Amino acid sequence: MEQKDKQILRDLAKQITEIAALPKQEETRKLWRAINGLKPVRPMVMADQVCWNEMNVDDELTLTCESKEAQGWEWGLRAKLYQWRHFPSDMVMEDFIRVPKAFKNTGFGVGVVETDVRATDEKNSVWSHVYANQFTKPEDVERIKSPVITPEPEETERRMNNAADIFGDSIKIVSYGADPYLSVWDPISSLMSVEGACYALADDPDMMHAIVKKYVDGYMSMLDQFEEYGLLCHSQALIHCTGAYADDLPAPGFNPDKPRTKDVWMFGLAQMFSTVSPAMFEEFELLPNMPIFERFGLVYYGCCDPLDLKMKEVRRIPNCRKISMSPWVNKERGASQIGKDYVFSNKPNPAFLATATFDEDLVRNDLTETKNICEKYGCPVEFILKDISTVRYEPKRLWRWTEIALEVANS
Repeated sequence: MEQKDKQILRDLAKQITEIAALPKQEETRKLWRAINGLKPVRPMVMADQVCWNEMNVDDELTLTCESKEAQGWEWGLRAKLYQWRHFPSDMVMEDFIRVPKAFKNTGFGVGVVETDVRATDEKNSVWSHVYANQFTKPEDVERIKSPVITPEPEETERRMNNAADIFGDSIKIVSYGADPYLSVWDPISSLMSVEGACYALADDPDMMHAIVKKYVDGYMSMLDQFEEYGLLCHSQALIHCTGAYADDLPAPGFNPDKPRTKDVWMFGLAQMFSTVSPAMFEEFELLPNMPIFERFGLVYYGCCDPLDLKMKEVRRIPNCRKISMSPWVNKERGASQIGKDYVFSNKPNPAFLATATFDEDLVRNDLTETKNICEKYGCPVEFILKDISTVRYEPKRLWRWTEIALEVANS
């Protein structure tokens, strides 16, 4: 890498470390630990999964490095600094850079087949996909293989040495293991299409049970291998777009060289189950995934799937600490069933930022309603804005949303 590129990266990294040294960082960590321990000081606020293609203002996100490798680092640093300047909410700036440990993963042996792809905005990373159904008969299930993990310590060492050479003494470098994504139904829906999978739940439940078992067994084996090889992450800062700092983790006996699943968070979800019955949710999602849930220290459950009608089942998830309440829930019903036992992880509707005219009163009233309902039932609550597909190229909408959310949280 050219020295010019290194200097650009080191200057950005120094800005990160200066911000990370501010007392506010530890203050915010304490607030996250408090809410994740079910003793909140106030509602917490985060914004993630941003339409970055619409965010560049005054060239703050314009890349100036020349090499592709340098640009990869530069983008991550500039995005963090941009967020801190414009929509930090309850973000924590860490004083180090994570370098991923190297390993090979054979995966499940089946790749996605797309029949159509469309975009509203080709500069945006959010596109619509149509998937072919690759599982139409029971024998198709045998195509699913269990992942095999092969550590690559020499490549891990090369990455660490390379990062140290690039950044010098501008920022600390830490080796970081896998933070595994363990959804069963997201990959199944992309291999069968949502329609194909939903019909098969009713038409061929035995085949669907077999597919789910293949995935759960594969994930369990993959996690065993991560633990054996010391490839699992630890000390997470985020879990599914929310702060992950928690006094409960890691578990007693923790060894940073060989983290265990019980030392970390996981998140589970079954978004395509939004319209299935609680009984079907229990049969095809909850019970099959119990072995995965049981082995983790803490569980965050849910995403866009409305769970207000499935709380009886969700309460059976061991070690569950946060439950997503998507824009499509009945807030009163959800809060009444969550009570003081979990964090009500409120997902305000990102469409509020995509309307023809940004309506601040709509945003404030929605957040205030959520806060009041949660106070009524004693729910710890966080406001997590995510899946932001567009702000109509008006980034100040996002900045203003976080300001309003913090005003409501502190009121």
